[in-house]
Amino acid sequence: MDATKAIVDTVDRFRQRRTAPLVLELDLTEGLTAGPPADPLNAILTMRKPRLADVLSGLKRARHDSRVKALIVKIGGNPLGLAMVQELRQAVTHFRASGRLTVAYGETFGEFGQGTIPYYLASAFERVYLQPSGDVGLTGIALEQRFLKGALEKLDIAYEVGQRHEYKTAANTFTQDHMTDAHRESYGRLAESILEHVVAGIAEGRRLDPGKVRELVDRGPFIGAEAVDAGLVDRLAYRDEVYDEVKKAAGDQAHLQFVSRYARGAAVRKLPNPTADSVALIHGHGMIKLGRSGRSPLGGGGSMGSDTISAAIRAARRDPHVKAVVFRVDSPGGSYVASDTVWREVVLTRKVKPVIVSMGDVAASGGYFVAMAADVIIAQPGTLTGSIGVLGGKAVLGGLMQRAGVTTDMITEGANAAMFSSARSFSTEEWDRVNAWLDRIYDDFVGKVAEGRHLTRERAHELARGRVWTGADARERGLVDELGGLEDALGLARKRAGLADDAPVRTYPRLNPLERLKGPESSEDKAAALARVRLEAWGPFARIAGELGLPSYGPLLLPGEIVIR
Repeated sequence: MDATKAIVDTVDRFRQRRTAPLVLELDLTEGLTAGPPADPLNAILTMRKPRLADVLSGLKRARHDSRVKALIVKIGGNPLGLAMVQELRQAVTHFRASGRLTVAYGETFGEFGQGTIPYYLASAFERVYLQPSGDVGLTGIALEQRFLKGALEKLDIAYEVGQRHEYKTAANTFTQDHMTDAHRESYGRLAESILEHVVAGIAEGRRLDPGKVRELVDRGPFIGAEAVDAGLVDRLAYRDEVYDEVKKAAGDQAHLQFVSRYARGAAVRKLPNPTADSVALIHGHGMIKLGRSGRSPLGGGGSMGSDTISAAIRAARRDPHVKAVVFRVDSPGGSYVASDTVWREVVLTRKVKPVIVSMGDVAASGGYFVAMAADVIIAQPGTLTGSIGVLGGKAVLGGLMQRAGVTTDMITEGANAAMFSSARSFSTEEWDRVNAWLDRIYDDFVGKVAEGRHLTRERAHELARGRVWTGADARERGLVDELGGLEDALGLARKRAGLADDAPVRTYPRLNPLERLKGPESSEDKAAALARVRLEAWGPFARIAGELGLPSYGPLLLPGEIVIR
């Protein structure tokens, strides 16, 4: 009897959960994962972290689900990139427009620290609650640059670099002790553009005059009570008070569910036909390098290997069920040759099916190179892009080694055999070769920008010169076609391919366990697009290593790779 009652109670609870009002929940205190796991290690490390694509698709579906009554998001101190924040704001704004309650809750928006971007995200919600002990660190945008030239000189380390052109400032950290005029001009416009969009977003979300918001920025940061008085926050409340209020508004027996779980549950129930026409979604994340994608045991998000990404694009191009490709790019650049390899696959794919690029937080230099041949480029206003230029050089450690009592001797066959040795400077003849490389790469980059973006070469050069633009400024100049996020890119891809609005999207390539185990038959096999679990030596320091002239593969190889950033 007791067993029967237990079974009935369990069934009743399950039925109630299937029919009860839903309050969707999202916890951002640990951040978001931009794309799917590239390898088993990444899958383990990110298994409890929500994925951006799940959040976006979940909120899109929830707009049309009568069970969903509200959304509550906890915004924490773990920083999110500006473009990702704008993508979330866009999704929340659409969800809010459907008539559902949206609530942002923060223990603090900057605990005696910068909180402009977290608060900018919160301002998209109908109600903003702050813990009584919290603050609102709305203080504006600061782009800080440190310079190591003085420290390097004390160590007798010289840094020799060539760059194209004056706005290509990645190496300034090592060659300057202050911002150059071009550096200051570029960074000044970036900060100005970002703040313009932050102020406009806060003004719209909080129904305040933009001029008033700009004044508030100059008065920040705010203690909690001051934030309420200024109209930035609706009420000071603890978590239990916020959740009780939201559940009460949603109705009796309201059930909490994480957005990502809601999205995955819907995907499982739908189970699309594996042979249905679809859109392929390919993620390119991290520093761009030759070979296979990989990751470091030290973290840092891994790398975008040209072999891996090219194989994925090739497989999508040859799959008759794939009618369009969305290439999600989030990369500060890297190897020129690797970037060119991926660019070629985009060009070939565009000839047979639409290719749409969706830019993440950054798609600059090599990250722009791999994107520029697409049919359409979509970026967020705060995406950092452009940086069409090149730099190359090396650190000269001869002076430091002499001070440390280390001497160098070598045998060479060939006039420039020791060209990339860190023990000495470039000779005049070697500088001629360096400059020939830089000119060739820059000319190729600018020429392909002109071709892909339908610009004259003169106009492409004017927009290039190594300058970084925000997505908003890049759109005004023709480097980006539209402002928006991943969902916009997927929608456009469906439209360009003549697919239904709900046509399936498949992260590509998708392999069954047997295909993963047996490995690729050739470089043409879609299994060749699997990332390698490579313990990359530099990890999160890969970008610094590249700027020092060190190869991204690790410290045991000779420096000298030409790097686009």
